[in-house]
Amino acid sequence: MDNHDFSFEGLKVYQLTRQLVKDIYVLVNKLPAIENFALSSQIRRAAVSISANIAEGSGRIHQKDKAHFIDIAYGSLMEAYSELITASDLGYISECEVLDIKSQFVVVAKMLSGLRNSLLNNTNRPPFPHNL
Repeated sequence: MDNHDFSFEGLKVYQLTRQLVKDIYVLVNKLPAIENFALSSQIRRAAVSISANIAEGSGRIHQKDKAHFIDIAYGSLMEAYSELITASDLGYISECEVLDIKSQFVVVAKMLSGLRNSLLNNTNRPPFPHNL
C-alpha cells in the first residue's frame, strides 16, 4: 500500500502505530475470554484510537486543532500501555512481553511529542487542509 491519498498515510508515526496496534492485538488475544468485554476491549479501543486520532487530526485545518488530536493520540498511547501493565499484573501476559513492546511505545511517544511541538510552533503559518 504505497499510494498515500491522505497526508496521514505518509507519516512515519502513523505507520508505526499501525504496527503497534497489530502487536497489541497479538498480546490481547492471550487474555482470557472473561476479559473480552472488559480489559481486552478497553486495550483494543485505546490502541486503535492512537492511529485514528492521528488521522482525524490531519483532517483539521488549524494547527492547534491538529495538535489537539495528537494530544488525544498520546493519551490513548499511554492508556494502552497502562492497560497492558494491568494485564501483566493480573498474570494474563508476562512482564517480559510488556517490556518487549515498550520500545515501540517509547518511539511512538517521542514522535507524537515532536509532531505536536512542530504543529504548535507553526501556528502562525496559514492552515493547509489535510496536511499535518
